[in-house]
Amino acid sequence: MANSLREVKLRINSTQSTAQITKAMHMVSQSKVRKAEKTYRAYQDFMKRISNMVSQIIEKADEEYQHPLLTPREVKKTAYFIITSDKGLAGAYNSSLFKALAERISTNHKSDDEFITAAIGKKGFSFITKMNYPLLSNEPTYVRDDVMFIDIVPLAKKVVEAYLNKEIDKLVIVYNHYVNSITQEIVFEDLLPIKKIEGNTSKIDYVYETGIEKTLNLVLPMYIEDIIYGIILDAKTSEHSARMNSMKNATDNAEEIISKLQLLYNRARQNTVTTELIDIIGGANAIGGEN
Repeated sequence: MANSLREVKLRINSTQSTAQITKAMHMVSQSKVRKAEKTYRAYQDFMKRISNMVSQIIEKADEEYQHPLLTPREVKKTAYFIITSDKGLAGAYNSSLFKALAERISTNHKSDDEFITAAIGKKGFSFITKMNYPLLSNEPTYVRDDVMFIDIVPLAKKVVEAYLNKEIDKLVIVYNHYVNSITQEIVFEDLLPIKKIEGNTSKIDYVYETGIEKTLNLVLPMYIEDIIYGIILDAKTSEHSARMNSMKNATDNAEEIISKLQLLYNRARQNTVTTELIDIIGGANAIGGEN
């Protein structure tokens, strides 16, 4: 019985240590969610202004020039750009993306020649490598918690160049969109070719000194990079939210286990005390009977 009590006590102590860790991680993720959401919301205002500017340029260009990034063509090869996390402990954040992407590929493509993949995040790169999907880049792109624009530029440029060189005919971004602190939804967003951009129409008629063609050649790739960066901010907010909820659930489960173990320990301790009392009383009665 003593050994049993000792084992239960050890389990209680170890579970309490786990609960302390998960609670601390929950609090850290909660702080990161607030910061990431603030950054993401602020970036939306920036993207609104950029979209307005780009839409005006495109509207002007329609009269003179149609840029390749704006021109749809027959889709022979699709690029899937999946955005995941570098670390785990985020519940179904990554696994749900993997399942959705695998289902989309198996449904829409009959051979590996029809698609290619790229990943931001160590988990995503590991998944597409494990699935033996064709890779646009042989190296993973890591994204720190404090997302930096410079981190995503090389892969974004590579994707744009692949489209301009007709190595791919369509670009689809796959990520978890942040709805609120409880809900995230998987989104397949077509990024290339660029669809009609919603923006406010301006009555100002700009003069493009370098010409409309050179202006679009400069602006549109930068616009794609800005969109990808905004999507990563969105996905990073979802990641922190998913990890926050996962750690909260882990903490709640640990506390529930501790409560059950404590009840088991108390019952076992009570049985031990009762047994000892019975032995003492039995011994006393035996001594008294001899007298």
